[in-house]
Amino acid sequence: MTEPRLVVDEPSGPAHGIALVLHGGRSKSRDPVCETQLAVLRMRPFAAALRRAGGGLVVARLLYRLRGWNGVDRAPVADTQWALNNLAMRFPGQSIALVGHSMGARAAIYAAAHDRVRAIVALAPWIEAGDPVATLAARRVLIAHGDQDRMTDPSASRDYARAAERVAETVSYVRVAGERHAMLRRPRVWTELTVGFVLGALLDAVPPGRGDAGARRAVTGALAGQAAIDV
Repeated sequence: MTEPRLVVDEPSGPAHGIALVLHGGRSKSRDPVCETQLAVLRMRPFAAALRRAGGGLVVARLLYRLRGWNGVDRAPVADTQWALNNLAMRFPGQSIALVGHSMGARAAIYAAAHDRVRAIVALAPWIEAGDPVATLAARRVLIAHGDQDRMTDPSASRDYARAAERVAETVSYVRVAGERHAMLRRPRVWTELTVGFVLGALLDAVPPGRGDAGARRAVTGALAGQAAIDV
């Protein structure tokens, strides 16, 4: 069987934290994952932006064994747990932020109970009834969803964020106006939300003071624990 793959970029100096980037996929598929698939390519700019952010951040991209979630198999969850264990051994003592889109965000939610995970960024997550919230206990969580998304349900994300409030350290739901599932209409907003929240939640770093003003306000609000944010 095809094995998962982990692409790791280390900082030039000491490591101070890890961002694990998780791509999307399909509801059902036994096809292998490759670098040229759109779901994989979609997350490469996020990984690149996290690398550029500095701060001693290790940036890792996971490529799953299979493209599909595949029902009760929850295939990408086991791969994500494998990656977390791998990174925990390779970088002892470093906290981890999970950054996932769509199916990758769902995998992040299921795997978030790993003892190294401190923060989760869920972009346009695929949420279903019965998905766990207990895994987010004591974590800092940002859920962002475009209000024009027709692939995954923004209202399911909003309701999930509300449910997670009782266990997470902080959880914020960000509504990205005019955006769809592919995150292509306002790419700067998505990137700055992700990088700013990871830097603040994982490294306690001040988000950059440039770029999209709405995204900056949203990051500040999310780091302060604001529950609902529009951008």
